[in-house]
Amino acid sequence: MAIKSNTKWLSLFVVIGVIAGLGSILFQVLSELGMHFILDQLAGYRPQGPANEHPMLAHTSTPFNRWILLFLPALGGIVSGWLVYTYAPESEGHGTDAAIEAYHKKGGLIRPQVPIVKTIASVFTLTSGGSGGREGPIAQIGAGFASFFANKLQLSQRQRRIMMAAGVGAGVGSIFRVPLAGALFASEVLYKDPEFEAEVIIPAGISSVVAYCIFCMLFGWGSLFHSPEYEFSNPLELGPYAVLSFILVGMSFVYVKTFYGMRDLFAKIPIPIHLKPALGGLGTGIIGFFVPETLAFGYGVLQNALFNEVGFLLLASVAFGKILTTSFTISSGGSGGVFGPSIVIGGALGGCVGHIFHELTPGLTPAPETMVILGMAGFFTAVSNATISTIIFVSEMTNSYQLLLPSFMVCLLCYYFGQKWTIYEEQVKNKALSPAHAGEFFTDILQTYKVEDLKEQIKSTDTVPESMKFSDFKEYYSQTNQEYFPVVDESGKLTGIFSSSDFRGVLFSMEIEDLVVVKDIATSDIITTCLSEDLQTVMNKFTRKNLENIPVVKESNPDQLIGMLRRKEMIDFYNQKVQKLQNTPD
Repeated sequence: MAIKSNTKWLSLFVVIGVIAGLGSILFQVLSELGMHFILDQLAGYRPQGPANEHPMLAHTSTPFNRWILLFLPALGGIVSGWLVYTYAPESEGHGTDAAIEAYHKKGGLIRPQVPIVKTIASVFTLTSGGSGGREGPIAQIGAGFASFFANKLQLSQRQRRIMMAAGVGAGVGSIFRVPLAGALFASEVLYKDPEFEAEVIIPAGISSVVAYCIFCMLFGWGSLFHSPEYEFSNPLELGPYAVLSFILVGMSFVYVKTFYGMRDLFAKIPIPIHLKPALGGLGTGIIGFFVPETLAFGYGVLQNALFNEVGFLLLASVAFGKILTTSFTISSGGSGGVFGPSIVIGGALGGCVGHIFHELTPGLTPAPETMVILGMAGFFTAVSNATISTIIFVSEMTNSYQLLLPSFMVCLLCYYFGQKWTIYEEQVKNKALSPAHAGEFFTDILQTYKVEDLKEQIKSTDTVPESMKFSDFKEYYSQTNQEYFPVVDESGKLTGIFSSSDFRGVLFSMEIEDLVVVKDIATSDIITTCLSEDLQTVMNKFTRKNLENIPVVKESNPDQLIGMLRRKEMIDFYNQKVQKLQNTPD
């Protein structure tokens, strides 16, 4: 879909941005209210947020009570489970995966009730202490509206997919205040390979900028987190950063396996599916009883760690505890995203490694808090396969562009060694394997090659003279395996063609078989090809009349037959080329 100066499409993407921005505002307000009336008022717990996010309501005077906090996530799980499995089961878990599935397998189609249920269920899950992120719910809000909008306008599947992806980018870009990363994330997270959905970037960029502006007009401008002025000036620092990368890769494997192992475990528990999020919430509450920082979003720990104000023990507790609370919350069917927990886990791990290197080599690691940022970026790259967008994501969130070079190195290492697993199960390897691009990719491959590239597959074929009596042809037919029969005149000029299905009417009419000649059976409307024709054009000729074979003639003399090309040979050729493209090193 070319945008260019087309005001129609520009207007649509602006509208998506407006709705996504308003949706982000709604979700943020509901989250603030939920935190105030559930966590704060009931348990006296008000988790700290990032520096640029200010509470809407003053803290209550309720004293902190760990025992109430233990059961609150289970209460949120009861409400969330009932909502999700009653009205929109596909809104369970982390919503980004559902959006990816809709893009690849459902033509961008999302039921209208999904974003509504996802929003309410996620608010109850997260504000009662469940561990999850905002990007899943907000991605489905933006994507759901865009899909609904596209349906109302009766747009094609391709246009609906693009609009849906633009909604994802707008939602993520606004609520995390990362308009550039939002657009890149929406186009990169779709695939396991380092590949962007090019046709999504500009639409998602427009929608993301609009949504970001609307959100920030109410909640203020600037990056989500505040961070000191870092400086990368010593190449030797890359050594500790490389070590950090391998630790992040190892822990990302643990995280993904724990997350989906927990899902499989909950699937086997013989209780009603509506109650499983409550059971997961109870597991979350038990961990939160000992380490409350692992509950809800957990951004306060990151904010303090960026200024080196969090000790090693708490960072380690958050890193490992957050893996468990996120798995309990979301793998049991609770509603929330996985980006937020991932950056908290990664940042905490980075802080731990930074503390260790600062103690061992203070001259080489003068600012251990830099590893918090690198941990955030590297860990999410390792679990999501989204390399470039994650680098920009974390840089925009923390306003730490001076660390782009080490972030780039850490993320590349994390991607390279962690690409065999992903937290987003619905990602496909590349466009070649995406059902959304099956037809387009087929066309792209075939247009690249000519009939000449299949010269070895062109079969030499016997011709039959147009004057041959059908009675003689019957004897000839009994001794051949040919299915298509080119017909020639006395000079060898191709004048017609027929297949075995064309003479059934004559086959059992013995009284006329001496009167009928081959010319009477053959069609003179011959569909042919030549060596210089591209295979996509030939495939269109095959499908136009459902042919299995097509005559190949000389380009300089279309009446002279070279041989026959079978459709099966073309499809085999295509499969070989696709297989070759996909056989990249793991």
